[in-house]
This record gives sequence, C-alpha cells and structure tokens, in this order.
Amino acid sequence: MQSITHFHTIVISDVHLGTPGSKAREVTQFLKQYKTDRLILNGDIIDGWQLRKSGNWKKKHTAFFRQVLKMIDDYDTKVIYLRGNHDDFLDQVLPLKIGKHFSIRLNYILKGKNGKRFYVTHGDVFDSVTTNLKWLAHLGDVGYTFLLWLNKLYNQWRTWRGLPYYSLSQTIKQRVKAAVSYISDYEEKLAELARANQCDGVICGHIHQPAIRTIGDILYLNSGDWVESLTALVEDHEGTWSLIHYQSPDSKPEDGEESAAEFMDDEQEDDYLQSLLQLSEIRK
Repeated sequence: MQSITHFHTIVISDVHLGTPGSKAREVTQFLKQYKTDRLILNGDIIDGWQLRKSGNWKKKHTAFFRQVLKMIDDYDTKVIYLRGNHDDFLDQVLPLKIGKHFSIRLNYILKGKNGKRFYVTHGDVFDSVTTNLKWLAHLGDVGYTFLLWLNKLYNQWRTWRGLPYYSLSQTIKQRVKAAVSYISDYEEKLAELARANQCDGVICGHIHQPAIRTIGDILYLNSGDWVESLTALVEDHEGTWSLIHYQSPDSKPEDGEESAAEFMDDEQEDDYLQSLLQLSEIRK
C-alpha cells in the first residue's frame, strides 16, 4: 500500500462549490492523497453568489465536505474555514466553533512549525471592487462565469487541433483585475497587514494567482484556486512552505461515475441544498 504524505498544514481556497467551473472532484481527490494536522479553507469554498442565482449544487460538491469530515475522523485534523467574499453569508454565523476540530472565522493567526507567524485572510478586504462596489463585483462574476464557459469551448478546439491548454479566461481576468483593483497594490497592502499584526508572512487567496514570494520582510503566500490553477499551499514539519499543483491520479472515475458510498441520497441532497440556499439568502 502506498504511504500517504503527511503535512503539518494544507491551505486551499477559491473552490467555488455550487458553480459549473468548480473542480470539486479534483480537490476531493487531492485531499484524499494527504494527511494534515491542520486544514485551512481560506474563503470562497462555497459560492453563495451563484447559489442565490441558480442553486447549482451537485453530489460531487457534497463529497468535498464528506472528505473534510473524514479527515477530521481519520487524522484528527483541525479545520479552520475563513469566509471569503463569495461565501459572505457566513458573516451571519461567525465566529463559530463546532466541537474541537472545526471553526469558522474571519481571519486567523497561524503559528508555523518553525515558530513564524502568518496572518491568514481570504484577501477581499483589500479588493476595492468587492469591498466598495459589490454590484460591479457581481457583474464581474457573471462575466467570469461566461469566460469559463467560453474557455471550455476554446480548449476543446485547441485539443482537436493538437494544441496545449490555454487559460483564456484567466488571462482576461488578470488584465481586468489589474485595471480595476491593482493586484500589485493589493499584495503590498496584505504585506502591510501582516506587519501590523506582528506576523512574518501573509497567506491569502481571492485573486486566483498562486504564489510564494518575499515582499520586503514579509513572506507572501497565495494558494491559488480550484477553478483553473488547481493549487494548494502546504507546510512540512520543518516549517517550509510549498505550492502543490494537482496531478490527476492514474485511476480516476470517468465523468459522471460516482461512488454511491460517498454521497447522500437524493432526498438528503435536496435538504442540504435548501439549507445552503436559506443561509445564503440571509441579509444583514
């Protein structure tokens, strides 16, 4: 039997469960490959914006949370869920602690294995679009969903032509984001936030740009996303951080193939979706 790699910390963000572009099956497979003492779900795990519009919740989205619960049971994993802008409905319940292993928070101070401190936040607090112009952010979300659909068609054509994958939607999004919310300034402000909280680094997501780099004296870490990048941050037991890009296992189910043992029945699934929709409809 192949041994499972054990990390001290795993950070994932921007899964966007409830949307057609979410790589829910891939992120669930990714989590099955590793043990971890601490799992940080750093925002936009559930896409409440899309759920309010279409309620596109599938069994593979539920399977993700089943795997998270299994990690708690099997490995005693501590799970910290930080709210993002797309799952901002969680503002109505946070801070919330469920038992000893699961909590929902706005932000988190992570103490690394090597003694360094990291300020962990989704990152939308410094995005002028999502913070100050929410109507424009929702408009951008509609455009991004369309771009993901267009990107799928475009890459089907490229595959037919024997060309490699090209992220049309991510390229366009990078340019739009750079124009309206100044990503570099966003990263600098997050570094300043880490300094203000006497931290050695900052861990974020939100802009779907996986990265590990130094900004002055601050280590900047971005976990990327599970729509296009398919990346996660991991901390080993010496306190070293790395980015992991998902590699599909050799034996994976074909599209549409699902293990009955992993999923709820249809009635339970409907109840789960209705609970999410009701929570996402709460207004302040």
